[in-house]
Amino acid sequence: MSNTPLRLDRTQNVPIYRQLYQRLREAMTDGRLPPGKRVPSVRSLASELNLSRGTVELAYQLLVSEGYFLPRGPAGTIVSPHLPESTKPAATPETATGQEPKPGLAPPLPFQLGLPALDAFPNKLWTRLTHRQLRAQTSAELNYPPPTGHPALKRALVTYLGVSRGIACQPEQILITDSYRDSLGLICRALLKSGDSGWFEEPGYLMARERLLSEGMHLIPVGVDAEGLNIEEGLNVEKGSSRAASARFAVVTPTHQSPTGVTMTLARRQALLAWASRENAWIIEDDYDSEYRYHGHPVPALKSLDHDDRVLYAGTFSKVLVPAIKLAYLVVPLSQVAIFQQAMQRLGHGCPTLSQAVVTDFIEEGHFARHLKRMRALYKVRREHLRQALEHHLGDRIRIDLQAGGMHLLASLPDEADDVTIANRAASAGLGGHALSAWTLTPARQSGLLLSFTNVIDAAQADALAARLATLLE
Repeated sequence: MSNTPLRLDRTQNVPIYRQLYQRLREAMTDGRLPPGKRVPSVRSLASELNLSRGTVELAYQLLVSEGYFLPRGPAGTIVSPHLPESTKPAATPETATGQEPKPGLAPPLPFQLGLPALDAFPNKLWTRLTHRQLRAQTSAELNYPPPTGHPALKRALVTYLGVSRGIACQPEQILITDSYRDSLGLICRALLKSGDSGWFEEPGYLMARERLLSEGMHLIPVGVDAEGLNIEEGLNVEKGSSRAASARFAVVTPTHQSPTGVTMTLARRQALLAWASRENAWIIEDDYDSEYRYHGHPVPALKSLDHDDRVLYAGTFSKVLVPAIKLAYLVVPLSQVAIFQQAMQRLGHGCPTLSQAVVTDFIEEGHFARHLKRMRALYKVRREHLRQALEHHLGDRIRIDLQAGGMHLLASLPDEADDVTIANRAASAGLGGHALSAWTLTPARQSGLLLSFTNVIDAAQADALAARLATLLE
């Protein structure tokens, strides 16, 4: 860097940190900073350029948030091997020998939903547990995995769900899948048929909606208010020739409603269970981020109140560990175990035994509980950083009502604001997040942005991201 000085002009109106950010991007574009190269520390670059460390830190955080720089902890910060296409230099002997990005891989986008804090994952511990499993692996474990899941993992989940979620079940009731969407597909094949109607939260989880529609399900939007799913609305609303009361199933996120974050009240839970028992319908409970609650007492799962075996409980490790593990689970009533086992045999299910065994050790040795405790504390801080930064830069253009838990903020916009256009503009600028109105089946009643805080590593990055978002709203 000292051989190619970064020229900064203090007479310009452009802030120094923005100039530094731009010069570093230019250095990546012309190949002076190739992918994989270590960049100077904040301290050394600040000394070299006679700048405050805060100014350099802000420029670095902006480059990290956009995917150009990749922090490696004590090993320093490097230029990301997966640079955005608009910034990649032409291939050179230095970049063409081992530093090219792996096909299909990309850094996470700022505000990307559904992604845990990747920088806080215990990689060293995970590697050690994996190596131990590999050394102890038998020839039987190299065979095709059991379709319904690794028995040891299912036993570990029985204990975990009993203690943390109040769910009493047996190992055979637990089915291991590769994702929540995979669990939904399995439910559709085992218990439902194409054309069946189901209640769906409005607004509701976008990915679940797409999977159910692809399986031929007819979704009936039922409104969500401060108490969760509005059961009375579900009983009375009519959509075309189909009465909502005749639905075969309901999909709900009762602990932290996706995307609003509200918690379904006990009265609503009891009303929903009564409806399912009366109508012989199924309730699909997506407990996607129940582990992350930042104030108040933990809320038991809806399944813990299910005395008539109408609830299918779905959980995933993607939100509490990392998505690359590709493991989720489904708890089904004992009366339906045989039907689901047959469906899994027929569909050729079976997740890799190695990853299931490592997760088992992670749970049984107490690492899982400690990891969740650390993440709750970390997310509480990161959520507050992002909330403060958004309110500072956007002022009265947004409203943020903090809920008890979750992994994202809902920044409500004025009703006349076009959140889809804003979200598309943000995506073009390299930001993640979603428009709230994209999560509704009917014309949206509210405008807003869904913004994850899990990978916003500190206050400086939160401030830089909020400043970028503010310019897009203008």
